Amino acid sequence: MTVNGNITEKKYKKLVLQVSLNGFCFAVVDTLYHSVLLFKEVDFRDFPASAKVEDHYWKAFLEHQELTKMYDEVVVLHDNNLNTFVPTALFDEQFLGSYLQYNTKVFETDFFTFDAISNQEMNKVYVPYANINNYVLDQFESFDYRHVTNVLVSKLLEKSKNVEEKQVFVHFGKDKFEIVVVQNQKLLLFNSFEYVTEADFIYYLLFTAEQLNLNPEHFKLQLLGNIAEESSLFKMAYKYVRHVELMDVSDVQKNNSFSTADNLKHFILFQS
Repeated sequence: MTVNGNITEKKYKKLVLQVSLNGFCFAVVDTLYHSVLLFKEVDFRDFPASAKVEDHYWKAFLEHQELTKMYDEVVVLHDNNLNTFVPTALFDEQFLGSYLQYNTKVFETDFFTFDAISNQEMNKVYVPYANINNYVLDQFESFDYRHVTNVLVSKLLEKSKNVEEKQVFVHFGKDKFEIVVVQNQKLLLFNSFEYVTEADFIYYLLFTAEQLNLNPEHFKLQLLGNIAEESSLFKMAYKYVRHVELMDVSDVQKNNSFSTADNLKHFILFQS
């Protein structure tokens, strides 16, 4: 985190970057009013496929002047499937890679790190994009980074306060989705799945429900991320689960002037 010593030099602006290998999105946040001023998405599919990821970021930084301004704080959110939650009772910082080897392919040369989850007895262990971190470090004096699912799960746990029924959330990205099941600020399940078709999605969802003894006729399913009621994914969910709805993001919208669809899609970005 970069903080200027002289209060007159502070910009009261924060830059949040949600990064992946296929593109990224970013938001500028007013830290005085905790409001999102603007956001943009950059899709690398429009760039030459032969170029390195760092070259894509270099080109994007040239094209978006907001990325070259000075900020009091810069936050990088790493968006990938190379992650897992570990209860504090089972956690040892010396063996981070061992927690990931059962659900993803890791190498001895990988860099592992973790985020402590606020007010929860667990840590998020993950592999950040080292090359992207190095590029961002070349652009800014310093920055903070964490995993996107740290933000997602923390906010959904807050939302579950004093709710005794089990709540099922599905967050959609472009080619993967996360299932999060919570109950009164307790995480019951988290898992991330890659998908190609709607059938992939509903298979994983119904299998998860079966493992937790959740009856599709009874539990309430809330969807967020890259999803809309008109989408085939929503229609597939509605076909097999009786109670389906888009998650209420009205509280998030109080801090920006963007649409409900934007707040659903960029729930993590806007909450960081």
